[in-house]
This record gives sequence, C-alpha cells and structure tokens, in this order.
Amino acid sequence: MKQPKFNAEQITALLENKHVTKCSTKAITYAKAFKVLAVQQYAEGMTATQIFRAAGLPPELVGEHTAKSQLKIWRNTFRLCGEAGLLTEMRGQATGSRRGRPKTSDMTDADRIKRLEIEVAYLKAKNDFLVKLRAQRKS
Repeated sequence: MKQPKFNAEQITALLENKHVTKCSTKAITYAKAFKVLAVQQYAEGMTATQIFRAAGLPPELVGEHTAKSQLKIWRNTFRLCGEAGLLTEMRGQATGSRRGRPKTSDMTDADRIKRLEIEVAYLKAKNDFLVKLRAQRKS
C-alpha cells in the first residue's frame, strides 16, 4: 500500500494556514479566495512557487510540483469560467474534462443500435487480430 503523503504533524501545520480549508493524509483543499489570489498574482508575474511560499505553503511541505500543477488547473478554470469558477465547486464540470463512461441513458433506439453496431465491428476486428497473432506465434 502507498505511503501517506502527509503525516499528522504536516496536516496540523497545513490546517493552521489560512489558505487551507481541509487536509487529509492524501490531499489539501485550498481556500477559494486563495485560488483567486494565486491566479491574480501569477498574472502579475509571480511564479507558482513564489505564490505558494508567500502564502506559507513551501514546496517542502505541500509537494515539489504541487504549486505548479494546482496553479495550472486554477488558471484553466479561470480562463473558462472566470472568477466564479474558482469560487464555486466545479470539479470536472466546466473545465473541459470528459471522464468516465459516456452516458447512454438518454440515447434513442437508433443511436443505441448504431453504437452497438460500432462496438460489434470493433470486437470482430479485435478477434481477427488476435487470431492472426496466435497463428504467427505458432509458426
């Protein structure tokens, strides 16, 4: 099993920071106002590491690449949804991500049939490929 990212001492230190709302052994939840401030400071020319250090969140504590990756996510959300996107919970909504299985519940019968025909064609091609691969291995 993977080691926890933060120990009890680190969690306590993080929770004392006004820019952190929650912290577990695996993740930090940053204050919404901090996200907006960080994006503004980045636009003014500060680097991600400088922003996090100034907020009392050094890379040694939060993680070496955390500042850069978090700021990239926040900047993308800001670009797509503005400041409101950072002030509301929008995980995976308006940021252009398309995770998970495609929805099929609202498909018409014709769409469902077309989708299944494509799936059958794919599986037939996959089976043909595997048959050829097994034949090559035997020879």
